[in-house]
Amino acid sequence: MRNVDTKKPATRAAMVAAGLLIVLGAYFLGFFVGPRGGPAPISARAAESDRLTNETTQRTPADPMHAQSVELSPSMYQKFKVEPAKERIFNIQREAVGSIDFNEEMLVQVFPPVQGKIIKLFASAGDDVKEGTALYTIDSPDLVQAGSSLIAAAGVLELTTHALERAKGLYGVQGIAQKDLDQAVSDQQAAEGALKAARDAVRIFGKTDADIDSIIAQRRIDPVLIVRSPINGRVTARNAAPGLLVQPGNAPAPYTMADISTMWMLANVAETDFPFLKLGEEVDITVKAYPGRHFEAKIVNIGASVDPNTHRVVVRSEVSDPHHELRPGMFGTFLIRTGSSMRSPALPIAGIVREGDGTMTAWVATDSKHLVKRTVKVGLQQDDFDQILDGLRPGELVATDGALFLDSALTEESR
Repeated sequence: MRNVDTKKPATRAAMVAAGLLIVLGAYFLGFFVGPRGGPAPISARAAESDRLTNETTQRTPADPMHAQSVELSPSMYQKFKVEPAKERIFNIQREAVGSIDFNEEMLVQVFPPVQGKIIKLFASAGDDVKEGTALYTIDSPDLVQAGSSLIAAAGVLELTTHALERAKGLYGVQGIAQKDLDQAVSDQQAAEGALKAARDAVRIFGKTDADIDSIIAQRRIDPVLIVRSPINGRVTARNAAPGLLVQPGNAPAPYTMADISTMWMLANVAETDFPFLKLGEEVDITVKAYPGRHFEAKIVNIGASVDPNTHRVVVRSEVSDPHHELRPGMFGTFLIRTGSSMRSPALPIAGIVREGDGTMTAWVATDSKHLVKRTVKVGLQQDDFDQILDGLRPGELVATDGALFLDSALTEESR
């Protein structure tokens, strides 16, 4: 019987294992060791990584637009208001911000003509009143004094008139001398002048000729002085109360009135835009309260100096406001046209997205359910529309609303 060497199979297995270890060692040594036996440089490994990445990218779909498009259902397609791009007229203009204010040239402080205590008030702040409307009444001792002088002057005139008539009669029968007649004429003329002065003094208190005649006829003085509105306008302030002692020129005035048919727009214009300003030039005013509305105005004053801190000059414009829609303090924009108008494709601002690198994009429809992102060049922005200088033609279907949502949806899809 032959003796079998049981150690040979084990020896062969060990040799096979050793061979595998040598092969694996050579493989890893070739990967981590450079051409001269040192560690592989970082640039080489980065290049290898880039090569593998490029190979992976090339295996993705080759259509570059596919990665920049979204597919929408019919209901969502309508939600984003996909419609043809339209042309709009854009004005070449400069802008400045400011605020609305009362026309101070038509702003009146209504003081009483004399000192007195307020009896009653008739108008409130914000009321629109006509010229001659009673604002308040006061109890005036000066009016009593003026009325007394009026009654006395009227009595003197009546007396001298009768004396003159008698003197004329006596002179006709040679009952008096010429000098006595002349004296009677002089006294009567002086009385007429005094009465006229007394009437004017009472008229200052707001009394009409009918009121004055009534005082003379009834020999009764009404101490109540009515203070009336001197203009058609709005009560902008009321600083009065019954019992308050008021007098001319003692601020604050009981009432302040303003003619609101025109308002002021006070704009702070950059000094670089100063060459475009001209007195009497027509400008447009817009306010946040009335989006899309333009109020006609003209420049009536240009500041004499530039603010050294802000490098801006105050420009005052007179704004026509026949319907009394503007209010002081409203934030407004002052538009100065500096060139001819131009017609260009336009998109609402909700249809434009500013990307992270600063480029502007819009979503253009390729069919009834696909939208593709496209880079566009944006120019002016007016009335919530962006002027498209390049990248879009009139009539192309484009999403005019929700572009930012579409951009976010694409980003999420790519993740």
